[in-house]
Amino acid sequence: MTKKAAPKVGRHVLWFSWKLVTFFCIAFSLVALFRLHLRYDISSSAVSRTRSRIHYDGPAKIAFLFLARRELPLDFLWGSFFEIADVENFSIFIHSAPGFVFDELTTRSKFFYGRQLSNSIQVAWGESSMIAAERLLLEAALEDPANQRFVLLSDSCVPIYNFSYVYKYLMASPRSFVDSFLDRKESRYNPKMSPTIPKGKWRKGSQWITLIRRHAEVIVDDEIIFPVFKKCCKRRPPLDARKGKMNMKLQKQHNCIPDEHYVQTLLAMSELEGELERRTLTYTLWNLSTTGNQNWHPLTFSYANAGPQQIKEIKSINHVYYETEFRTEWCRSNSIIVPCFLFARKFSRGAAMRLLSEGIVGTFDTSTLLDQSS
Repeated sequence: MTKKAAPKVGRHVLWFSWKLVTFFCIAFSLVALFRLHLRYDISSSAVSRTRSRIHYDGPAKIAFLFLARRELPLDFLWGSFFEIADVENFSIFIHSAPGFVFDELTTRSKFFYGRQLSNSIQVAWGESSMIAAERLLLEAALEDPANQRFVLLSDSCVPIYNFSYVYKYLMASPRSFVDSFLDRKESRYNPKMSPTIPKGKWRKGSQWITLIRRHAEVIVDDEIIFPVFKKCCKRRPPLDARKGKMNMKLQKQHNCIPDEHYVQTLLAMSELEGELERRTLTYTLWNLSTTGNQNWHPLTFSYANAGPQQIKEIKSINHVYYETEFRTEWCRSNSIIVPCFLFARKFSRGAAMRLLSEGIVGTFDTSTLLDQSS
């Protein structure tokens, strides 16, 4: 009598059960991830909606956000700029060194008294602390619902028009002004950023931005892109003769400067580029020499080269060419061709004094400053 083969039905049942369990495990994991992502989106957007629901009927303000090392060396010029403005049309916020206080002993302008952030951090150039400081400035300015435009400035920036012109220029446009272009030539994109930040959304541009309120909220509420920048976008260490052959390894690292990429990339990933004028409002004169250690560093305006002719030339610029995109950006505000720049950098104290003494920006008796210096 021959032995019958064991039935295969039981094995099929076990195999099917195992596949079913695996399927449900995977499905449960995907649902959990989706709910976690949804919870973030809801909580993040809820913060924005809470801010947006605040009703305000008064005059809209421009929030001037100063990113300073310590004091504001050009406070006397900005004091003259704000002197002829309506105080209901602007607010001032300063990110300075932790613990530094702006008062009658540390600034020549009353407009800056007590305007420093209480939660400032130590900032280093080329590190994510720079964009963390920018986010702190925006967060503080967003607390006032009257603030509808947000202008980021360095401690060496100067206005090249009076307040009235700047106010009308910014309020006439419903767009943010963010210098943003494709970064094709430099290897700053770190593949480790993927998939959170796809290479196709990687952008570069000037740090000096001007935002509408909704875009400022996007930056402050971001909890996804900023952590990736902190981890993966870092400045390459400078050459150090003491490290010998180790320098070769260090120089192969991605040389990523966070403040030249973060806002541009975040807004591109948020599908907001169609709401931007993709240019900065702050003029910078670059050293375009191909040799020496100062290659592609911003030049500083001194007393000698900050006269009426130089300022007139800056004011006459009405377009910017972006080589990596073969794009000419004609400067517009609410579809009208306008001068490209409202501000300029980097200006020395002597250059700022000349702007005032010759009435290029405002009126001011520079002899008082000379007396203080002596």
